[in-house]
Amino acid sequence: MRAMATRRHRVSAATAQMRAAADAVADASVWSMDAEETAATLVELTRAINQATELRARVAAHADDLHVGQDKGASSAAAWLAHETNTTRAAAHAAVRLGRDLEAHPAVRDALAAGHLHVEQARVIVHWIDDLPDTVPAEKVTGAEAPLLEQARHHDAHALNRLGKRLFEVIAPDEADAREAALLAKEENAAAKACRLSGYDDGKGKAHFAGTLPSYHWAALKKMLAAIAASKHQNATKGAGAAADRPPTPEAMGQALCELIERYPADRLPRTGGVSATTVVLIDLDVLLGRLEEKACVLDTGGTISPGVARRLACEAGIIPVVLGGDSQPLDVGRKRRYFTEAQRTAMLVRDRGCRAEGCDRSASLHAHHKTRWIDGGHTDLADGVSLCHWHHNRAHDTRYQTNYHPNGDVTFHRRT
Repeated sequence: MRAMATRRHRVSAATAQMRAAADAVADASVWSMDAEETAATLVELTRAINQATELRARVAAHADDLHVGQDKGASSAAAWLAHETNTTRAAAHAAVRLGRDLEAHPAVRDALAAGHLHVEQARVIVHWIDDLPDTVPAEKVTGAEAPLLEQARHHDAHALNRLGKRLFEVIAPDEADAREAALLAKEENAAAKACRLSGYDDGKGKAHFAGTLPSYHWAALKKMLAAIAASKHQNATKGAGAAADRPPTPEAMGQALCELIERYPADRLPRTGGVSATTVVLIDLDVLLGRLEEKACVLDTGGTISPGVARRLACEAGIIPVVLGGDSQPLDVGRKRRYFTEAQRTAMLVRDRGCRAEGCDRSASLHAHHKTRWIDGGHTDLADGVSLCHWHHNRAHDTRYQTNYHPNGDVTFHRRT
């Protein structure tokens, strides 16, 4: 970059002095600074950066007025600045816009120029002042900057943004409710249009997805997953000590989403092509009976799952198992009415008063399990049903364990040898 010509203006002279001061300490080690001096210097440097950013924005707006770069064919001063400094065009245009915004808001400019305001805070204040409707008197608009500037002394940009949303309520309380309702409706409509979900299966047993949800649905989903991932629920369904008493980790929230999908009532799903939108699992008879563990079960979507997962889902979730014989011909197609009704589940819970596995005291989030499996002629009635927790329900479908049902209603498990 070429050296600056003779500096006649004090802004260019000050800029040269700042550069020279920075050059003077470019190779200075900071190891000898104690903690107190380091802290104070860091705060002052942050303020200096904010001051320099304001000055840059002011000069960038002036450059735009002068059409700097036009002599070299640049489409704008921002485009010229981006080329000259290897800055992105977005950043260069943002500098010009900030300069224009600060011209229109001198109180905000003064606070930023004094180093009392961060750039992010300045942008938030400008946004909410400019967002005020034309019906607000000019004197009230001007006066609205002061409270936000005062709040900026105590809050960062994110907190200041939340306060800015209530600005209209402060300066025009009689109209605030109607405006807030209109703003919320606008935001919700935009969120509904932006709502999307996409993903892909990596072919290694994992699916990856990303998307955008309206704020309400995201908040509701987080609450649902947090309830499932909560230590109280996890310890009740998977055994004491399964989860620590702390906020759920991302891994726990992911596992909670899996449980939510598995336990969503299948009869609440819409119908597609005349049948319910449930998953069909192709499972060999020997696999369902537990005589074969080495053969995967095929989903109607083309994916595969292990025999153990298929047996567990066939008992509890809303899937339709298609049982195949030795020649892979369908022997029987499960029907959803083989699952326990809500009334039957309620009666079972009242009767069993908790998981009937011997020694288990879990009484929440219980599963309804067939004592005699459906493939063996089991019936969907109270006599053939028993309440089991998630942990013991998995054991009942684990071929490594022998399950025994006793006359008093208890269930015991013994590991096969």
